[in-house]
Amino acid sequence: MTEKHSKIKVVLGYLLIPFCVACGQNTNQKEDPEPATLDEGTTVTMNASENTISGRFNPPSGYERIAKDSTSFAQYLRNLPLKPDNALVHYYDGSTKSNRGVYKAVIDLPIGKRDLHQCADAVMRLRAEYLFGRQKYDSIHFNFTNGFRADYAKWRTGKRIVVDGNRVFWKQRTTASDQPDDFWKYLEMVFSYAGTASLSKELKPVTLSEMQIGDVFIQGGFPGHAVIIVDMATNIRTGKSLFLLAQSYMPAQELQLLANPNSSNQSPWYSAAFAGNLTTPEWVFKKTDLKRFAD
Repeated sequence: MTEKHSKIKVVLGYLLIPFCVACGQNTNQKEDPEPATLDEGTTVTMNASENTISGRFNPPSGYERIAKDSTSFAQYLRNLPLKPDNALVHYYDGSTKSNRGVYKAVIDLPIGKRDLHQCADAVMRLRAEYLFGRQKYDSIHFNFTNGFRADYAKWRTGKRIVVDGNRVFWKQRTTASDQPDDFWKYLEMVFSYAGTASLSKELKPVTLSEMQIGDVFIQGGFPGHAVIIVDMATNIRTGKSLFLLAQSYMPAQELQLLANPNSSNQSPWYSAAFAGNLTTPEWVFKKTDLKRFAD
């Protein structure tokens, strides 16, 4: 049992779970019996020596990456740094997660030394770090499981979040700072008290036809799971779309670019035209699980 599982508090009439259960084994959904595949004759190639998602994983023949502004969240995601080819995912304690066909690459970002950086946490982290890098501090905010809103704009003034029995409130604790170390402390506070249950309520539903890079497949719960779309490509002849997915999992671990278990020749690209459920290596999602950050 991980730290996220072991501590439960009741705050403001809700279950507030420090180290909230973010993700877990998905056992009660059936896989899509007819997963969508690429057009016949298409091929997928990769550049093993490249160290970004967009550099390493080419779109299949006949497909082109969807153009995005250089300052967009989409461009940030598709240019996430990768560890060398065949690297293994590390857990927060330094041990390794075997691949077993789960992932095609490991995203080269630190995750801290605590069992916090799980699935929803990784999604929130990517969104927050993008906004932090753009100095959009007022846009960085997430809700705790009990509904408390944790605004980074308050944190950077030196205020800190206090959890005292049934109360959660802000209190001035230190001087103002927007240094990366203090920002990471904010993120770990969010990781401790937010998860799939809270994040799924914050995000707005979108349809598959509206899919964009940065959208999230998420099932909120205890456990639940979340994966984020980090790249997309379109067939210039048919208009069909493909996407790449990244996730963290439990216990806390490095982000990983997911393999596609439905089609070895298509992997890691997934088709947006899947007919039933979306089957990923460690979870099965429904079409209606696709959501987007509202701001």
